[in-house]
Amino acid sequence: MNRGTARRGVALLAAAAVLAGCQRGVSTGAGPGTAGPTGAGCPAALARARADVRQAERTDTSWKGPTSGPAAVPGKTVVYVAQTMTNPGVAGVARAMAEAATVIGWRVRVVDGQGTPVGVQAAFNQAIDLKPSGIVIGGFDPALTAQQLARAEAAHLPLVGWHAVPTPGPSSSPRLFSNITTSVADVARISADWVIAESEGNAGVVLFTDDSIPFAKNKSGLIRDGLADCPGVRLLAAENIPIPDASSRTPQAVSALLARFQSRWTYSVAVNDLYFADAAPALRAAGRPGDGAPYNIGAGDGDPSAFQRIESGQFQAATVPEPLAQQGWQIVDEFNRAFSGDPATGYVAPVHITTAANSAGATSWDPPGYREAYRRIWGR
Repeated sequence: MNRGTARRGVALLAAAAVLAGCQRGVSTGAGPGTAGPTGAGCPAALARARADVRQAERTDTSWKGPTSGPAAVPGKTVVYVAQTMTNPGVAGVARAMAEAATVIGWRVRVVDGQGTPVGVQAAFNQAIDLKPSGIVIGGFDPALTAQQLARAEAAHLPLVGWHAVPTPGPSSSPRLFSNITTSVADVARISADWVIAESEGNAGVVLFTDDSIPFAKNKSGLIRDGLADCPGVRLLAAENIPIPDASSRTPQAVSALLARFQSRWTYSVAVNDLYFADAAPALRAAGRPGDGAPYNIGAGDGDPSAFQRIESGQFQAATVPEPLAQQGWQIVDEFNRAFSGDPATGYVAPVHITTAANSAGATSWDPPGYREAYRRIWGR
């Protein structure tokens, strides 16, 4: 029996005693729902979920991004304003940008917003004062920095976002040359599909999110919608924990959830993998096995520690990783197009699911071909 089959079997046994026939809907913690149809009542959703997950787990992909564009514009400096460098996704993109900048011959500065509105505003002001060629909005809501955006626009500074707004590509409000992200709708959908497919349509789910970030709030709403496609998959609770507070608040939240839901909690989805790093001590203290329920999937980022947890079977079963390195290189390429007067590429990386079965010991999802493609474009 392979691990995926075993995982589904354990989840079914755990779910069968307490979830058989749970009604579709969201628990507020008042207790179990009334009886209703089980996962067998969603054959179409289950079949679609299985097919989508199989496609997303493939690793034999090829580069389908841009293969032509302007040669490298020399001597540029780009400042990366980070929401917080404790967010592994934000930090991973910053590192990849520095790598790409070395190739194209630019300088990258990182200014850390420390995860607070005041900190992000101060970081953005500092970035503008450095008089760079362009600025990256790294993982925060541009609405927090309306005054700074106006300053940047007055200085004619091109702005590129990473997870700044919900949709990829150029944005007119706020004015971004491009926003780099996978499709949040696709990430949310495939995360929900994985839960449906792995549980055979019977699961009690906890969702971890950060509603202070509109991007994350939108993602968690889409995950809810995806889970609701199968009546036997019941959302037990949604835990709203700001990412900067995750290390202090997640362990206590997990302990409370375990006491509240016990064996009814069989799966988790989080808008960022880091929640599971912070959940692990509480799950371990409660005697939960690292490769047992709740089976956890991160709907975003895919930092190295997430890959390590997945590979070692320690409280995370899967992630929907952003190709962080590719996106860092793409940010540099988009800026090069802005500096050259060319339009943005609009490229959006397809979603991918990493599990222990397909990770091959990697610590990131790094799709092949993009470095060579960008080097050819830039003439480097």
